[in-house]
Amino acid sequence: MAKVGMISLGCPKNQVDAELMLAKLQSAGHEIKSEVYDCDAVIINTCGFIEDAKREAIDNILEMIDSKEAGEISKIIVTGCLAERYREEILAEMPEIDAVVGIGNNGNIVDILEQTLESETPVIAIGEKEALPLCGQRLLTTPEYWAYLKVADGCSNRCTYCAIPGIRGPQRSRPLEECVEEARALAADGVKELIIIAQDTTRYGEDLYGEPKLAELLTELCRIDELVWIRILYCYPDRLTDDVLDVMAREEKVCNYIDLPLQHCNGDILKRMNRHGDRESLTALINRIREKIPDVCIRTTFMTGFPGETEENFTELAEFVKEIEFDRLGCFAYSPEEGTPAADFPDQVEQSEKIHRGELIMDSQYGIVLEHNKKLVGKTLKIIVDGYDPYSDVYKGRTFRDAPEIDGKINFISDKSFTPGTFVDVKVTDFNEYDLLGEV
Repeated sequence: MAKVGMISLGCPKNQVDAELMLAKLQSAGHEIKSEVYDCDAVIINTCGFIEDAKREAIDNILEMIDSKEAGEISKIIVTGCLAERYREEILAEMPEIDAVVGIGNNGNIVDILEQTLESETPVIAIGEKEALPLCGQRLLTTPEYWAYLKVADGCSNRCTYCAIPGIRGPQRSRPLEECVEEARALAADGVKELIIIAQDTTRYGEDLYGEPKLAELLTELCRIDELVWIRILYCYPDRLTDDVLDVMAREEKVCNYIDLPLQHCNGDILKRMNRHGDRESLTALINRIREKIPDVCIRTTFMTGFPGETEENFTELAEFVKEIEFDRLGCFAYSPEEGTPAADFPDQVEQSEKIHRGELIMDSQYGIVLEHNKKLVGKTLKIIVDGYDPYSDVYKGRTFRDAPEIDGKINFISDKSFTPGTFVDVKVTDFNEYDLLGEV
C-alpha cells in the first residue's frame, strides 16, 4: 500500500478524470491523502489549455520537485492535458519527474503508480486518447451534496484558437442510459445538485445518435427524486435549441442558468475563430432565451485581442456587453497556442493591449453586476447552504444563479443551524460587490 496525494488543476472535466483515478487507486488498496506531503507519490493532474493554465501546472510541478528534494515526498507523477500535450518537453525540462501519463492511460493509473514506485528511471505511459475512461467508480472531491456529471469528452468544434481537439480528440459522448445510471447513483449517495459538463454540452449525443440528446437527457434526469437542482455548463450558442430551452422552462429541477461562452460578437472575428453568428444573431438568441425563461441567469465569456481585432471590433464588443447586460461574465486575453491555426494568423495584437481591452470589459461588467444586485435587495430567494464561517458568524450559500466555485455567493445570518446541502429561503438585505447579503 502506498500513500498517494493528488493535485488536480484546471476545469471540472479534468476534476472528474482525477476522481476516477483516485477511486481506482483506493480500490487497489492505496491510501488517498488529503495533504500531498509525506506521500509515497503525488499525482499532479494538469491543465494545458492556455498559457496561464500551463504556468500554474509548471509552478505546481516545481513546488513538488522542491518537496521531493527536501524528502517530503518520494515520487512525482504528472497526468492530464499538459502531460498529453508536452510529453517529451516535460521530462526534458524537469527530469526530476518520475512518470508522465497521457490521458489515454488514466485507466491504468494503478499499474503505473506501482511501476513508478519500483522504477529508478522515469515511466512514460501515453496511450490512445480514445482510451480515456468516461465512466466508473469515482472518489468525489466535491462536497457530498453536489457533483459533476461528465456526459462527453473531447470536442469536434475546431475553433481556431483552441488546443482541446488536439489534446482530447473529437467528441465522445456517453450513452444516455449510462449517464442516467451514474446520476442515480450520485443522488442515492446524497448529491442534490448535479452539474452537467462536457466540452460542448449542447452537442451531447450527436456522435452516438446522429442528433443532440441534451433535452432528452435532462428530461430523464428530472425523474430522479433525490435531485433538487440540475445545472448545465458549456453550452455552444449555435446549438442551444428550443427543445433544450423548453425543458428548462418546463422542468423545475433544471436551474434557469445558462453558461453560454460567446467569445465575441463581431461577425468577422467570430468567422476567424471558426465560430458562427454576429451581433444581430446573438442578440436575437439572447432575446429568445429571455422570452422563454424570464428569470434566466446568463453567464458568458469573451476573448479580447484575437488576431485581427481592431479598435472598431472591440468597441462593438464593449457596446454589446453594455446592451445585453449579462448576469455573469468573464473575459480573458487571447493566448496563442502552439498547433492552433490562430497562432499563425497575421495581425497579432500586443499583449498589453489585449489585457487592457479585457480590463475595460470587466470594468463595464462590474457596474452591471452592481445594478443587478441592487434589484435583488428585498427579494426572498431559495438558496443551497455551502457552509458556516465561524469567524464572521455567517452562513454561505448560493442561489440558482450561482454555480459552485465559479460565481458569487450569498452570506446570510440565521438563528437556526443548517448543514451543508440544505435548501433554505433567504431574504436579500444588501450586497457587497459580487456577493449578496441576507437573512433567513
